[in-house]
Amino acid sequence: MGDPRGFLKHSRQIPARRAVPVRIRDWNEAYEPFPRDSLRIQASRCMDCGIPFCNDGCPLGNLIPDFNDLVYRDHWRSAMERLHATNNFPEFTGRLCPAPCEGACVLGINQDPVTIKQVEYEIVERAWAEGWISPIRPARRTGKRVAVIGSGPAGLATAQQLTRAGHEVVVMERSDRIGGLLRYGIPQFKMEKRVLDRRLAQMRAEGTEFRTVCEAGIDVSIDELRGDFDAIVLALGATAWRDLPIPGRELSGVYQAMEFLPWANRAQEGDYDADESPIHARGKRVVIIGGGDTGADCLGTAHRQGAASVHQFEIMPRPPGSRTASNPWPTFPMIYKVTSAHEEGGERVFSVNTEAFLGEDGKLTGLRYHEVEPTMIEGRPSFRKVEGTDVELPVDLVFLAMGFLGPEKGSLVDQLGVELDERGNVARDANWQSSVPGVFVAGDAGRGQSLIVWAIAEGRSCAAAVDRALMGDTDLPSPILPTDRPMI
Repeated sequence: MGDPRGFLKHSRQIPARRAVPVRIRDWNEAYEPFPRDSLRIQASRCMDCGIPFCNDGCPLGNLIPDFNDLVYRDHWRSAMERLHATNNFPEFTGRLCPAPCEGACVLGINQDPVTIKQVEYEIVERAWAEGWISPIRPARRTGKRVAVIGSGPAGLATAQQLTRAGHEVVVMERSDRIGGLLRYGIPQFKMEKRVLDRRLAQMRAEGTEFRTVCEAGIDVSIDELRGDFDAIVLALGATAWRDLPIPGRELSGVYQAMEFLPWANRAQEGDYDADESPIHARGKRVVIIGGGDTGADCLGTAHRQGAASVHQFEIMPRPPGSRTASNPWPTFPMIYKVTSAHEEGGERVFSVNTEAFLGEDGKLTGLRYHEVEPTMIEGRPSFRKVEGTDVELPVDLVFLAMGFLGPEKGSLVDQLGVELDERGNVARDANWQSSVPGVFVAGDAGRGQSLIVWAIAEGRSCAAAVDRALMGDTDLPSPILPTDRPMI
């Protein structure tokens, strides 16, 4: 390593977030610029650990010690090449990934881990600024055509890899813009859409074709798909949201998170004035049910829309402040975290269950909840009500951010006749192929709800499998198997 004693001399440092009163008045990303000299110091903390567990902690197998050393030595372009060797979209993961690599960092056994995610972010941002990232066009054309259904990170990674292998790739997206949840699920303050658009421009220049407002199975028939393409990749995501079927669910004012978040993103795209959104939190008393990333996205969005108050409910107990014996290194640290949205306000309420929504004349006016405690029912973890803890809370808006249950069942899945696994995801074999020959599966549609880094890794691996099926062999890398399970 560039400085084998760097971790002894320097402590962990990450960029400061913009002041809360400033950032909640706009939709720009939350972090201040990070000085290049400070980043070089952070890269020097990557120790000569012998076995870099960070490589294994990252589903993409990123060459983390390599690019840390290159940044320390001021070889930024080489660092960019190392980064892109394993990750098609480091500007996405550098903003959105929870960094399982840092959870597996050897330095993290008894110190704060290396700021791997920030180093990754700074490498790719400098590469874009310097003009080092350009289209990589295939050296030859194979004459094979592949349809990729879905334009989230798994679909985009699959498409870019297959295009570079020389295949003619068409990405079909049912929405009006490319990007899936990157476009309409992730708020601007976490990733400005210019970041997505510049990468899409690169992919178009490489030869990938994008079709929007194109729902496979409806706008393009199954017969057309089978007749026009040599392979089909399902990268549909896990968009079937989990509901909360309790009394009052039908009241106006109770929405799924993904009924709320796209409107805010569309306003930032210029589709309409922000005040015209049919679901808006200005002056409203808001409750978000669900304590994960989607709930935090709703929280930050509600703040920027001027909510009067926001509560975020989580049925699980508050996580511990540090690792427990059951959560040892190098597993991902399941500890209490404060995101930029949580820093901006709102009240987080743990160990509670919503029992009923209350309303008048069909409109939400409140909800009733109670505390819960963990228990076991028939050998499975569950929760039981703590008697005497009922509370009624006045509420104007509720957003359900309780996760997703796999791909939506309907036209495409039914028409293709692909088998589902016991969790409701599209089943696939070790070659990433579904039960229907020529139909492959990548990302959350096959794995279930997971992380962006897993989606990209699955897209890369699925692309290698498709290339091998079409050509008999492949030079594309395959970082993971479909049977691998995420650490978080």
